[in-house]
Amino acid sequence: MMSSSCDTSSSAKLASDTLLVIGYVWPEPCSSAAGSRMLQLIRAFQQAGYQVVYASPAEYSDHAADLAALHIRTQRIAVNDPAFDHFLQALNPAVVMFDRFMMEEQFGWRVENCCPAAVRILDTEDLHSLRHARHAMLKAGATSGALFPPAQFAHSELAVREIAAILRCDLSLIISEAEMQWLQQQFQVPASQLLYLPFMETEQPRSEWPDFSQRRHFISIGNFRHEPNWDAVRYLKEDIWPQIRQQLPSAELHIYGAYPPKKATQLHNDKQGFLVKGWAPDALTVISAARVLLAPLRFGAGLKGKLLDAANAGTPAVTTPLGAEGMYLSEEPCARVADSAEALAANAVSLYQDEREWQKLSDRGRRLIAARFDFSIHAPRLCAALKQVMADVTAHRQQHFYGMMLRHHSLKSTQYMAQWIEAKNRLKQENPS
Repeated sequence: MMSSSCDTSSSAKLASDTLLVIGYVWPEPCSSAAGSRMLQLIRAFQQAGYQVVYASPAEYSDHAADLAALHIRTQRIAVNDPAFDHFLQALNPAVVMFDRFMMEEQFGWRVENCCPAAVRILDTEDLHSLRHARHAMLKAGATSGALFPPAQFAHSELAVREIAAILRCDLSLIISEAEMQWLQQQFQVPASQLLYLPFMETEQPRSEWPDFSQRRHFISIGNFRHEPNWDAVRYLKEDIWPQIRQQLPSAELHIYGAYPPKKATQLHNDKQGFLVKGWAPDALTVISAARVLLAPLRFGAGLKGKLLDAANAGTPAVTTPLGAEGMYLSEEPCARVADSAEALAANAVSLYQDEREWQKLSDRGRRLIAARFDFSIHAPRLCAALKQVMADVTAHRQQHFYGMMLRHHSLKSTQYMAQWIEAKNRLKQENPS
């Protein structure tokens, strides 16, 4: 077995104000809700006094946020590379946050070897295994109303990996109350290892919102690399928009989203009013110009950033029960919710024409941020939960036997595979012939 290059002796002290984020990608707040979410988390940590370092094995993107301008140090890293151990040892962070469970699989064991006392946080973004299970149900022809998949869909290999990563971490950030329920009931994950932490927003100035008479057309928005968004666009094209267009022949559907593939741009049709616009530099600007947002999501997980943006812009939405999951106050939904193409289209047409109903939902959206997603409420909760774990991380870990078990050397297949690849790569470098 390869020995670790890290110094884990008692003389290695934590840099108590350093927090390392290991990101799956470089954050793109204009491309996806995940990018905005990451910057919200970093802002909360910075306000708590942490010096944030962001590291990722991904290629840089032209659309990525300027992290240096936000006083965030950046570092390119690579998987299966012992150089990461040296970087980690020099940095010696007090806290390490993995962005998505795949990063915990790749780098978690290295963090444990090099910085065993560092608190390990997993930002799940959304539960990938739940999204995967719902997609499998859709492809199998299951009804769209079943939000929580049965075991034959839920207990996938992806779920095993994701739940294992959650159990190995000291704290996992869960974006949806529905996912909190799912993890505790379906997989018996201890509540003490979970923190409900939704989007953390600041309210937009109300004077900037156009009124009903100033708005036209429908809008759909979402990163095309996220499969539920692409499925929703196809659902609109094939089943929903033709019904809307038949009743509102002058209406248009403007479809925005980062990274549109050719198969998406080929759906553009001026005669049908189905307009694929592609990239939107500012989501709130284009959403606030539309009268109604359409989000007919048939699978997915977590919270839907597009629906929160719509509420923020005072734009009523039409979505599915899955899209509305965890989003709204039960007594004051900001959207019409339906689970069939016919019902979605009917609600869209009605809302587009009914100014009184439109205004009611628009006003509710303006109250949603303060009621459920206020940064000033949730950011302190995050920092308080982290502080509690840091007060005695050893005691916290001893409360969670399954996490200790999964960190045991006999179950560290990802570590040993990575070390094997690392050794193989080193031999290639030493003997290129």
